[in-house]
Amino acid sequence: MPRLLHHRHVLHRRMGSRGQPEESRAAILQAAALEFAEHGIAGARTDAIAREARVNKALLYYYFKDKETLYGAVLDDAFSGLKTAVFLVLDGDLAPREKMMAYAGAYFDFIASNQLYPRLMQREMMRARDGQSQHIDKVIKNYIRPIFGRVSELIQKGIENGEFRPVNPAHFVPSMVAMIIFYFSSAPMMQKIVGFNPLTPERIAERRAAVLDFISAALFRPKNATQGARL
Repeated sequence: MPRLLHHRHVLHRRMGSRGQPEESRAAILQAAALEFAEHGIAGARTDAIAREARVNKALLYYYFKDKETLYGAVLDDAFSGLKTAVFLVLDGDLAPREKMMAYAGAYFDFIASNQLYPRLMQREMMRARDGQSQHIDKVIKNYIRPIFGRVSELIQKGIENGEFRPVNPAHFVPSMVAMIIFYFSSAPMMQKIVGFNPLTPERIAERRAAVLDFISAALFRPKNATQGARL
């Protein structure tokens, strides 16, 4: 399963030894993701991260030379997980309609299982806006641009073969992402508006179905549209 939500399960035992490098590093990353999502890099405390990861602070600095390096590693961990999840679909041989639905579903499932991701991304976008991010160029180059490029190619292919409406990927792709991410980032506010917890498994399943329905209605041409145009 995706990584960022499972820190409580991984961190139940002490990992203060360099004899468990994989487990120790994973525990630090998961604890750091929680701390950075809650407080941002400026407010995050390495003492709290080490305590949550159940490692000593010296071991934390053994793996990551400073807080900024650790923050960059957390971003890499999050975005590489997303890229892996969606590329499993985008590398497949499905037709454009089916591939678009599978892509949106994979994206939604990753975010639903990694609900720290929207907060991490929002904080990084704010840092980038203020010219303070040391990582945004790498994130865009290694993760965001490759995903955007592949989805844009998929949209263009669907347009060319008559399956999709003629939409601009520069607008449509961010709109799809926003539909998914905003639901989770705005959950506390939405709970006050709608009067129920939007993050129960049942509500998340409802949202997933609604997102896929909205995307298909906005993008797909009726299957008989091309035939009708020829009559």
